[in-house]
Amino acid sequence: MSLARSPSTPAITLWIICCLCLIQFSVASKVRHFKWEVEYMFWSPDCVENVVIGINGQFPGPTIRARAGDTIHVELTSKLNTEGVVIHWHGIRQLGTPWADGTASISQCAINPGETFVYRFKVDRAGTYFYHGHYGMQRSAGLYGSLIVEVGEGEKEPFHYDGEFNLLLSDWWHNSVHDQELGLSSKPFRWIGEPQSLLINGRGQYNCSLAAAFSNSSTKQCELRGNEPCAPQILHLLPNKTYRLRIASTTALASLNLAISNHKMIVVEADGNYVQPFMVDDVDVYSGESYSVLISTDQDPSDNYWVSVGVRGRKPATPQALTILRYIPTSASKIPSLPPPVTPLWNDYNHSKSFSKKVLGLTGTVPKPPAHYERRIILLNTQNKIDGYTKWAINNVSLVLPTTPYLGSIKYGLKNGFDQKPSPENFPDDYDVMKPSVNPNSTTGNGVYTFELNTTVDVILQNANALAENVSEIHPWHLHGHDFWVLGYGEGRFRKEDEKRFNLKNPPYKNTGVIFPYGWTALRFVADNPGVWAFHCHIEPHLHMGMGVVFAEGVHRVGRIPTQALGCGVTAKKFIKPPHKS
Repeated sequence: MSLARSPSTPAITLWIICCLCLIQFSVASKVRHFKWEVEYMFWSPDCVENVVIGINGQFPGPTIRARAGDTIHVELTSKLNTEGVVIHWHGIRQLGTPWADGTASISQCAINPGETFVYRFKVDRAGTYFYHGHYGMQRSAGLYGSLIVEVGEGEKEPFHYDGEFNLLLSDWWHNSVHDQELGLSSKPFRWIGEPQSLLINGRGQYNCSLAAAFSNSSTKQCELRGNEPCAPQILHLLPNKTYRLRIASTTALASLNLAISNHKMIVVEADGNYVQPFMVDDVDVYSGESYSVLISTDQDPSDNYWVSVGVRGRKPATPQALTILRYIPTSASKIPSLPPPVTPLWNDYNHSKSFSKKVLGLTGTVPKPPAHYERRIILLNTQNKIDGYTKWAINNVSLVLPTTPYLGSIKYGLKNGFDQKPSPENFPDDYDVMKPSVNPNSTTGNGVYTFELNTTVDVILQNANALAENVSEIHPWHLHGHDFWVLGYGEGRFRKEDEKRFNLKNPPYKNTGVIFPYGWTALRFVADNPGVWAFHCHIEPHLHMGMGVVFAEGVHRVGRIPTQALGCGVTAKKFIKPPHKS
C-alpha cells in the first residue's frame, strides 16, 4: 500500500480548470506571420508620379489585422540600397520586447541594406494603431500602414456597429525626403514648406478637385478611373446602419480636421482606449493620434456625401482631401449635391481646445491615475540656434541620437555610448514663454531621463514663443512604451497652483498629447515597462531638428536582447564576433 497522499478532489478540479483555460487561451490567440520587403518604388499618391517607400510593392504598406493577445511576427528585409530602416509599431507598448519598438539608435540598430530583422511582439489591447518608419524622415517618404487590433475572442466592444472602415491620413510632398532633410540641416535654413496634398489611405489629388463644381476658383474637375492609385477609396454603406470609422494620422507635419457632410460623429475611442462617447460635427486629429467614431446612415439614401479632411494649426496652403460616402444602391459616380464641409479656421484654437477637453476616459475600461506623482519633469519646447543652424530644443538641449542604441548601452553598462550627464528637469524661472528667447543659442546632447521602475512621473509640456515674434506652434507629443493620462491643459507658463485644475477622475488615457500655442499640457504615467523609450514631437521635421527626449526605466529587468539589434556602434565591437579567418 502506497503512503503517498492522493491529491484532493478540489485540487484536481482546479488543475483541470487551469489546463482548460490555458488550452482555450492558446487556441484563441495566434501568431500572425508576415514577410515584408521594404524598397523605394515609383507611385502616384496624388496623381503625380513620385518615389515612395513601399512594402511588398504596396503603398501604404499592408494593413495588419489581429486580435488582442495575438503575437505579430514580421520578417522584414531591407531592399533600400543606400540607407538603413526600422519600423515603429505606434501605440503598441512592447511589454517584454523593448527591442522591437523600432526606434533607430534607441531600441535597435538600423537594418542595413540587404539585411533581415525579425519583429516579434504581442498586441495586448484592442484598438486603432498604425506603424511607420522611425529612421531619418522615412515616414515622410511614405513608409507607413495600419495596424488594427480587434477585441479578443468572445469579448465585446462597449458599443455596437454594423460595419467599419479604416481611414489612414497623411500628407505628401513632391520634393524627395532627402531634399527635405538636407534643407532642414542647411545654413541658411530651408523649410520644407506645406505639403502639396493630403492623402486618405495613400490617395489624394493634386491640381484637380473631386468637388470642383462647388469651387469658385479655376480648379479643374478630377477625371479619374477606379484603378488609378490616386483614385479615392469610396466608402460603400447601407442605409439605416451604424458604422465605425477608424481614423489615424501619420502626417509628417499637418494637424488635420475630418468632417462628413450632413452626418454627426460620436467619438468612442482615442489612441486605443475607450472614451466617454460624445457627439461632434468634426474631429481634430493631430499627427500620431487615432480615433474611432460612429456614424448613422440616416440621411437621404438617394444622395452621396463628402468626407472632407483639411489642415488645422498652420496657414493652409494645401487643398482638402476628399472621398465619398456612398449610400447603396446610389451610383458611386454620383457627385454629392451638397458642397464639402468647410474646415474650421486654421488658427481657431478655441475650437481645437474645446474638442480636446471633451475627450475623457470611459470609466471601467481605463485605469485611474495615481493620486500623486513621485517625480516631475518640466520640458520647455523652444526653437533655437546652434552655430547658425536652426534647431528645436528641450530645456535648451537639442537631441542628437548616438550611434549605439541606448538599450544595449544601458543594459550592458557601456558608459561611452551616450552623454552621462543628468538631463535638465526644468528651465530658468525668469524665462518668458510669451516672447522670443533673449539668448536663442542652444547645445546638442543625448542624455537620458532615468526613472526607478514603477515610479509615477508627471511630465509638464511647456510651449513657448519660437524664434520669430508672435509665433508659437502646435506640437503633438508621442510616448513610446506607455500610455499616459492627460491631466489638463493651460495657458501661459505652468504654475504650481495649476495642479488644482488637474482631472484625476476620468482623464483620457492616450499615447499622443498636444500642447497648444503659448500653453502647457500636464501628463502622468507610470514607469512600469522596462526598456528605453522615445518621447518626442510627432511632427517629423521637428524631431529631425532635435525636439525629443529619451526615457529609461528598469533596463536591468530586460531579457536577452537579440544580437541583430546590437550590431552597430560600441555594441557591435562588444557583442558581434568577427568572421572566422581560415
